Amino acid sequence: MRFLIVLIAFVLPVSGNAQSLLEVFRDARTYDAQYASARYALQAGIEKLPQGRALILPTLNLQANTLGSRFDANSNNDQIIPSFKRDFTQSGMTLTFTQPVYRPQNWIQYEQGELQVRQAEAVFGQAAQDLILRVAQAYFDVLAAQDTLALVRAQKAAISEQLAQAKRNFEVGTATITDTHEAQARYDLTLAQEIQAQNEVDTRHRALQQLTGKEYAALKSLRPDVKLSVPNPNNMQSWVDIAERSSYPVQVQEATTRIADLEAKRNRAAHLPTVDLVASQFLQTQSGSAVAQVGSELSQSTISLQLAVPLYAGGALSSREREAAANYEKSRQDLENARRTSALQTRQFFLLVANGIAAVAALEQALVSSQSALDSNKLGYEVGVRINIDVLNAQQQLFSTRRDLAVARYNTITNHLRLKSAAGSLSESDLDEVNRALAL
Repeated sequence: MRFLIVLIAFVLPVSGNAQSLLEVFRDARTYDAQYASARYALQAGIEKLPQGRALILPTLNLQANTLGSRFDANSNNDQIIPSFKRDFTQSGMTLTFTQPVYRPQNWIQYEQGELQVRQAEAVFGQAAQDLILRVAQAYFDVLAAQDTLALVRAQKAAISEQLAQAKRNFEVGTATITDTHEAQARYDLTLAQEIQAQNEVDTRHRALQQLTGKEYAALKSLRPDVKLSVPNPNNMQSWVDIAERSSYPVQVQEATTRIADLEAKRNRAAHLPTVDLVASQFLQTQSGSAVAQVGSELSQSTISLQLAVPLYAGGALSSREREAAANYEKSRQDLENARRTSALQTRQFFLLVANGIAAVAALEQALVSSQSALDSNKLGYEVGVRINIDVLNAQQQLFSTRRDLAVARYNTITNHLRLKSAAGSLSESDLDEVNRALAL
């Protein structure tokens, strides 16, 4: 077994120059296209606020025009009215200032803009959490694949040693050819498993590279003595209450429901009159006209209150009002569904973490028992009370237990991160905490 431990240590990545989970995450944060898309979506969503504010602020417009004309007059009697040609220009400019005085729809739309910003921030928060989860999952998938490959290679070495011993025992007549055939079959099967494990390592590395844009020679592995922590607080209902109130899907749907409520109010306000304050300054100059050779300049200033009352629009206003009311009721049901879904996911992840910690403890004990069983079967084979297949089965059980223990640890850690994500509290600091559990 000392030989096997040395072999496993040789085939596992060396942590000295290996990349940590936090370093891989920071690479992904600057490279991942899905996260970059969410970041730009947030920037676009933030612009909803100034767009809504613009509806209640004044507007100032300038219109200008210029016109060139040529007037030809041909008289039938030049002695009475002489013929003439005249070229003249005309220019005009209008400056208009408009301030909404009473437009309830615009104020409601401004409130919607504030909620749309909050909604965009919640969507981006969920995208940030998803990036953490995707990186952690891809990172531990690589470690799990590497562990499986290392254990398969160690198992191959152990079976090879057992095969050689079976051949020696057969040559001296202390064992049958059956022992050799059984060891050879296990060895051939392990060769196929090694090819599959190597392919899995390559595949998992490519998946991680898609997130970060980099290839890593080695990744830091979990410390063998790592102790998995229980959720804090260690109470399922506390996590459920937090998730129903603070999870990002719930926050997004709460903003969506509030926006739908305001949209219903905005459509009801479409029946109300509107009042605007309008001031304008008009200036027109012309060098002449068809009837005059001298130019002129005209200036006019106006200020007014403009009232608009919607009387009838073919039933469109009432139809939009009913549509908005139905959409609001739909969004209320979507909010309730989001809360229930968050509660269910939180319960599931809490149980997975709790059961995962228990499974790790059981597998750690099973590893000790499997090692003892292997040692006993080897001793029994040497004294003749056990056959070769018993040793091979004990070896298989030991390596399977090692693999299951490693996978259980990785799954428990990622499920703990998912639990925090379901509650809306997952952040880079949580990833840093996991990072401290890696080998130095």
